[in-house]
Amino acid sequence: MVYTVTFNPAIDYVVHTATMKLGEVNRSSSEKMYFGGKGINVSIVLNELGTESMALGFIAGFTGEAIENGIRAMGIRSDFVRLKEGNSRINVKINAEEETELNGQGPHIDDEALDVLFVKLNELQDGDTLVLAGSIPATLPSDIYERILQQLSGRKIRTVVDATKDLLLNVLKYKPFLIKPNNHELGEIFGVTLSDDAETEHYARKLQEMGAINVLVSMAGDGAMLIDKNGKCHRCGVCKGIVKNSVGAGDSMVAGFLAGIHDGDYEYALKLGTAAGGATAFSDGLASKEKIEELLSLL
Repeated sequence: MVYTVTFNPAIDYVVHTATMKLGEVNRSSSEKMYFGGKGINVSIVLNELGTESMALGFIAGFTGEAIENGIRAMGIRSDFVRLKEGNSRINVKINAEEETELNGQGPHIDDEALDVLFVKLNELQDGDTLVLAGSIPATLPSDIYERILQQLSGRKIRTVVDATKDLLLNVLKYKPFLIKPNNHELGEIFGVTLSDDAETEHYARKLQEMGAINVLVSMAGDGAMLIDKNGKCHRCGVCKGIVKNSVGAGDSMVAGFLAGIHDGDYEYALKLGTAAGGATAFSDGLASKEKIEELLSLL
């Protein structure tokens, strides 16, 4: 079973309007709501690819109930910790001449709620996969990723970490099964600007030397690179299409990789991950199974 953790789930309220004039009344041409957060995004795309998952994390208030009901209606199992106060956040995304976002802060997560999450994580079994993705809310300790991986250390649980800078570096000692920096994040970690495949591979291998078992580097318009657990470098070209949406593309790549790695075929897992990331980028929302399969056939 794949378990995903979303510390701060959200309702993304996406509004399209021809023009956006500050200080005036503006009217939308269309609008749509999505249930999201990086871990939830992974669960949604896994579901499209026929891989079952359990969504964990924290929800609060009527918006949290809407998030839980919304993803369950998609066929995704969940076991969120319900907070006693506050509401899960709403992120407003305005698509006009430019994209503008106003992201909510989210509810306070207290120590009691965090303890409940750790109890749920203790129920994972050998062979399960745990996905930790995204930033940490201000109300949580900054070392929460480390604490989770430390608690699971020594068990046969595959961990996936999609985070940046110290959040990522500090968990490498626990040998995560997969990490997924993009090329810019990889460069930031080492204080360099990556200019070609050779440099990307060099620094990806450094992260592997520091503890990561597999290193997947997304490179936007340049495709993706994987350094697998055997030290082999795999390269996948970019999917062709018109970019409509950047939200969730990285999460979709993680989902595609996990759905494709069941038989240990790293080449296929990289291609499926790349196709899933592209399918989200070329869609208004997250990737559909049909769009993923279409792009996969072209890689």
